[in-house]
Amino acid sequence: MAGLVTKETTRSVNQFIEKIENINKQKDSFQLLDLIKKVTGQEPKVWGNEKVPDFLIGFGKYKYTRKNSSQEFEWFNVGFAPRKTKLTIYLTFDISQETDLLSKLGKCKWGKGCLYINKLADINLEALEQLIKKSVDAKWH
Repeated sequence: MAGLVTKETTRSVNQFIEKIENINKQKDSFQLLDLIKKVTGQEPKVWGNEKVPDFLIGFGKYKYTRKNSSQEFEWFNVGFAPRKTKLTIYLTFDISQETDLLSKLGKCKWGKGCLYINKLADINLEALEQLIKKSVDAKWH
């Protein structure tokens, strides 16, 4: 099995966000950057791979070993990716169990550890902040 290609880089987070063509997505990305930085107390890093130009912004990092493998990998604790159509927020716990917070969150979709948001104006930022805090508590304490 090949190793993870997505790794922490030395790219500038601000320059990465400033290159987003959609100005509303750019504004939402800066707002999300500030929110996650406030909750985590961590400095953001751009994660990615030059061969696959699909970069993410991550906060903190931890090591894990995949099931059925002895390989150890690093990944960020909380992060997001400003995609063309959505903002994808990565959390480190099963958010589908948080039915109360999800019901308050607003217009979005989710998977086990990801939220898919069209724009921040669609969601309740206080509920999002609580989900980010739960992710921090799940991984850092």
